[in-house]
Amino acid sequence: MIIIVGLGNPTREYNNTRHNIGFDVIDKIAEELNISVLEKKHKALIGKGVLEGNKVILAKPQTYMNLSGESVRELIDYYKADDETELIIIYDDISLDVGQLRIRKKGSAGGHNGIKSIIQHLGHDKFLRIKMGVGEKPKGYDLADYVLGHFKKEERIIMDESCKTALEAIKLMVTDETDQAMNLYNKKVKQVE
Repeated sequence: MIIIVGLGNPTREYNNTRHNIGFDVIDKIAEELNISVLEKKHKALIGKGVLEGNKVILAKPQTYMNLSGESVRELIDYYKADDETELIIIYDDISLDVGQLRIRKKGSAGGHNGIKSIIQHLGHDKFLRIKMGVGEKPKGYDLADYVLGHFKKEERIIMDESCKTALEAIKLMVTDETDQAMNLYNKKVKQVE
């Protein structure tokens, strides 16, 4: 059983914001696999299915970003999953260009409150993750306003492609091919001028 968690904030006002790109990737996977992610369990909306021959749980924590670890901990405990090999977290990263992916097997929170919460609840930072680049905060912008803001039209097009790429990376990751996914997808994307 592999638990794939996209981070974001619940409620309609946060739909399509930079901070909710993890939810967008979960929606893309759910659409591809024809999975409904509507069951309320473990402080999340979850759906169950099969990806590349592996049973998967798709989860969108409903705790708000800063408390994401509560939901992840419940999911890990309930499904008795190995949090180092059977958990994939997808989230936004402002240090990466719009649409750029960075796949990692471990690492610090890097200032991301959702990841900080997960590390706190798991007691370590050795879990698989996909960082989704949402672009650097413009000078003079408040960080919260930026990550809770919406993508520009041209950025949204790039992010939609990036969500598809994340799905391809996840297909490799669920079959123990994380290194291959890193080799293929940890590179810069061409920016639209």
